[in-house]
Amino acid sequence: MTLEEAKQFAEHWVAAWNSHDVNAVLMHYADDFEMTTPMIQRVLGIESGTLKGKAAVGDYWRAALKKAPDLEFSIIEVTSGVGSAGIYYNAIMGKKAIETFFFNDAGLVYKALATYS
Repeated sequence: MTLEEAKQFAEHWVAAWNSHDVNAVLMHYADDFEMTTPMIQRVLGIESGTLKGKAAVGDYWRAALKKAPDLEFSIIEVTSGVGSAGIYYNAIMGKKAIETFFFNDAGLVYKALATYS
C-alpha cells in the first residue's frame, strides 16, 4: 500500500467515525474481519480483546457510540506498509491511539489491531 493510499483510507475512515455512521465505517471492512483492542476487553470483558465478523464488531461499535456521543477522532500521522496502513490519532477519553489495518486483495480490512496511550 502506498502512503497516499493509506492517507486516503485514513481520511475516509476518520470522516466516517466523526459522522457517527457505523455503516460507513464498516464499508472499509471484509465480512469476516477480526478486530483486537483493549476496549473490547474493558467494555465486553472478552479476555482476548478480539471480536470476529462485521456484524459483531458493528454491534459493539454502535453500543460504544451511544456511550460516547461526542466522539471525534483527529489524525496525527498515517503510515503505510505491505498490504497495511497505520493511523496514529487522537481517540476518546483524551487518549491517543495507533490502529493498524491489514487489507485483503479486494482492498478491504480483514484484520485490525488498536493500541492506546
